[in-house]
Amino acid sequence: MKHAQPLPNYLVTRYHGWKATTFAENKSWYRHLAEQGQHPRAMVVSCCDSRVHVTSIFGADQGEFFIHRNIANLVPPYNPDGEYHGTSAAIEYAVTTLKVAHLIVLGHSGCGGVEGCYDMCAGKAPQLEETSSFVGRWMDILRPGYDHLPQGDDASRKRALEKASVLISLENLMTFPFVKQAVDDEVLSLHGLWNNISDGGLEAYDPNIEKFVGI
Repeated sequence: MKHAQPLPNYLVTRYHGWKATTFAENKSWYRHLAEQGQHPRAMVVSCCDSRVHVTSIFGADQGEFFIHRNIANLVPPYNPDGEYHGTSAAIEYAVTTLKVAHLIVLGHSGCGGVEGCYDMCAGKAPQLEETSSFVGRWMDILRPGYDHLPQGDDASRKRALEKASVLISLENLMTFPFVKQAVDDEVLSLHGLWNNISDGGLEAYDPNIEKFVGI
């Protein structure tokens, strides 16, 4: 593959530092993970945003979470059309093979994908309307959320759309037959969370009052 380049030196240095410290001090644990395979209790669908660090938020060790990241932490509707579906494949594997007990959708503040959807729906991002825009077509999943936004300024409406991305994903999860069956059988529970990056806050969706509440 002629286009591949050597790893940047700063990453090489960090790797050697990790290998000499964290790995060296926990060799038996890494050997256990390699030999026994993974047995995560939960799957987390989170955003690709580099500021969202799922394992740090929950103080999780390796092997605890099965994590899938995509733009705006979205789950598309069930659509077995024979095409490429990375998010759907990850969910299928987590639920049917790993048999996770919890499936968490984690949204966050200042989401660039959500902002792009907001601008696109408001007619301010024509480039995302192009059929060739992967981001735009992915954010079409969130379009229904824009249509039901409350009145207010742009900042409050964008925050509402960030939380709508979580709720739409939860709704779409239930269109997957194997997810619905697992939920109905009470072997899988779904959870919606929203993280405020600036103050470290975490809110969970409470279906009883249909609102996100602080944890």
